[in-house]
Amino acid sequence: MLHIVCWMIALATHEPGAAEATDWMKPPTWSGNYWGPEATHARSVGSLPPLQSNPEMGSWQRWGREVLRQGDIVFRLGDARVMRGLVPLSRFISHATGSPFSHTGVVAIEDGSPVVYDCSSAGVQRQPFEVWMLDSLGSLGVKRLKPEHRERIAGVIEYCRSAFERQVPFDNGFRMEDDSFYCLELTEKAFRSQGLALSEPVRIGDWEYLASFPVTAMLIPPVSGMMLGRPITLEQTVYLPGNERNGVWASPLLETVSGPTPKVFQEAAALEASRLNMRGDLDVLVFTFWEVRRSYTQLPARLLCDLVLQMRARGPLQAGVRERKRAGLDNEVASRSSSPASSLKRIEGSSD
Repeated sequence: MLHIVCWMIALATHEPGAAEATDWMKPPTWSGNYWGPEATHARSVGSLPPLQSNPEMGSWQRWGREVLRQGDIVFRLGDARVMRGLVPLSRFISHATGSPFSHTGVVAIEDGSPVVYDCSSAGVQRQPFEVWMLDSLGSLGVKRLKPEHRERIAGVIEYCRSAFERQVPFDNGFRMEDDSFYCLELTEKAFRSQGLALSEPVRIGDWEYLASFPVTAMLIPPVSGMMLGRPITLEQTVYLPGNERNGVWASPLLETVSGPTPKVFQEAAALEASRLNMRGDLDVLVFTFWEVRRSYTQLPARLLCDLVLQMRARGPLQAGVRERKRAGLDNEVASRSSSPASSLKRIEGSSD
């Protein structure tokens, strides 16, 4: 019985959805988009500490300065998850679409260094390239507009910056409306705003290797409907990172700067894309099992860390409350001493 209770606690306290590496850089006292305009300004004026670096980040920064150019599209395999972190969304998208990638962003060169505009669960964000790469679990890909289209790059970057300043929210339903974006949607619409349609959206039910995920595909509409209030259906069309046959990676408007030869999920088993099998569902099931097991074994340490973080966050807050109370008391004393009655008493006292 104790084991069952512990598993239930582990599930209930498991880190939520998109807990990628950069999510843990966010201070516990900061609320909102840590990579949005407010936080960016706070870092520039010293209200937030500057971003820390490490040898890996330094290496990516040097590589980015040498290779990346304004308007480049960067591709990576991320670690975004759903269902309180138990279901690997990025992994599912990559495998079901036959792509080595799950995420894209648009590069801008600012203050001599590359930054990436993309959209995550917190909304449109701007990250230094070396920070953006912390969330990469696989190969990096880079595409660039062909020379005849590069005069439109300035408009593409302006579109991204405008979405960033407006803080367009994340599109949990992966729909085509312009009031919210998912990562591929921001990339595609930024280029389409300049008359450059990189790729055409693909119906979810037509993803190349969705046949390897029959159970997952069957569960998408009811589970998403329960979580979002409006189901994601297999009839929906979405933009894809793609491979050599479809998606942004296959765009005829782009040339490859860097990246692997795309390998599909089923390559080792030599399966046909349309052949029904359970390989993908088993992959998701195994991943979920190990995540639950990890959550269970790490539960005591995680609870202790959460407690420490809460105490660290509560300390400055309590200190601020004490300061405000003290300031309020001082103001009250000052106001009383300056009141007409107090002045009269001081005058009477002096006449005595």
